[in-house]
Amino acid sequence: MKLDPALEALHALLGERGFVRGPAVEERYRLDAVGRPGEAPLALLRPADTGQVSRALAICHGAGLPVVPQGGRTGLVQGQLPRAGEIVLSTERMAAIEAIDADAGMATVQAGVVLQALQERLDELGLMFPLDLGARGSCTIGGNISTNAGGNRVIRYGMTRELVVGLEVVLADGTVLDGLRPVIKNNTGPDLKHLFIGSEGILGVVTRAILRLVPKPGARVVALCAAAEFSQVRALLRHARGRLAGELTAFEVMWDSYFSRAVQVIGRAAPLAPGHAFYMLLEAAGPDSGCVARLEGMLHDALQEGMVSDAVLAKSEGENARLWELRDRSVEVSRVTVPIVTFDVSLPIAAMESFVAQLRTATLAIDARCDMVVYGHLGDGNLHLTVHYPPERPEAASAIQCALYPLVGSYRGSVSAEHGIGIMKREFLAHSRSPQEIAAMRALKACLDPKSILSPGRIFE
Repeated sequence: MKLDPALEALHALLGERGFVRGPAVEERYRLDAVGRPGEAPLALLRPADTGQVSRALAICHGAGLPVVPQGGRTGLVQGQLPRAGEIVLSTERMAAIEAIDADAGMATVQAGVVLQALQERLDELGLMFPLDLGARGSCTIGGNISTNAGGNRVIRYGMTRELVVGLEVVLADGTVLDGLRPVIKNNTGPDLKHLFIGSEGILGVVTRAILRLVPKPGARVVALCAAAEFSQVRALLRHARGRLAGELTAFEVMWDSYFSRAVQVIGRAAPLAPGHAFYMLLEAAGPDSGCVARLEGMLHDALQEGMVSDAVLAKSEGENARLWELRDRSVEVSRVTVPIVTFDVSLPIAAMESFVAQLRTATLAIDARCDMVVYGHLGDGNLHLTVHYPPERPEAASAIQCALYPLVGSYRGSVSAEHGIGIMKREFLAHSRSPQEIAAMRALKACLDPKSILSPGRIFE
């Protein structure tokens, strides 16, 4: 099938609402969350259901047209940005919450459902989908699944992978894999959904999902603590895990380099005095107000035992939100000074302090004017780092990357904790994956997408 007939077939299939030729595609479809641009796509597809996705991919497969799926376009590794000659397949019209089963604790949703829309719908029913992250108002369930999103509550509920019961996926040639079985126990051979969770759209397009739900907590409380030494941070994490057990839903850490900027961005008085080396944000949630008393008691003992230097406990849901704002504004905080290069890595918790110290030494060796902002989801070993470098030294960005990723590999960490590989990190994949693992990934890609039309060039060439 030649190029023009393929586009005409896509237009005939999807109609005016579902097909836009390249020159008329709005700019927003080629920008990511921080404004980085992609290239003008050949066309934009906006299918309304799985059947249209299947038939559209069959047309593209027959013509050899490359397709890049898009959800909420909140990705940070350029995986969803189109390149010249590619077709964008957006799931934004597939935004139905199809069913909620309160007894089983499951929801069936289309891939284009925005995370916050699902959260708000469930809140009315006394239920909760535990995934939560700063981009909740824009990111979609399909994107969360394709990147195996993590976010703020991994310490209690796990990554997205642990929250998916079943998936419907369309392969590159239009074949539909219907894995939407609403049962937790299903030992019938390899669980195919795990091939697609975290695969960043290179193996198939997620169209619908069954998600695990939990009861909405009856009470929630947030605390902010300060410490002078990283050993105190680790001690507090152990202490909180022991005292709060399953009620501990988040344990965030902010180096002072981040905290001081966050206070500046928010523009309110700091909830704790500045100047401490580390700030920890803890959240506990439970069926009743007992979790509040337990968190307060845990903090009292932590202060008595010298694990923390200072602490403040939220007294209302409004104060909870104001403390969380310190972390939710991370994109703005990281960009107080530009240009920057950003990182999202996983490390053994015990290695974090030495890792940050080694990286600081390495970046200052590249340019003494480099400045580093560090924060992350300490409870699950995820650090986010932003390195500011002088604008007249654009080559510093590459040098900083070449210093950081081998260092991550030396600790047997991950070069991507939750953002994925996309295009930006593919040359560094070997610092977290062995040649044999990468070969296995390539074999899966060749098997499921032999023409390599789905997100070509993402994760690996």
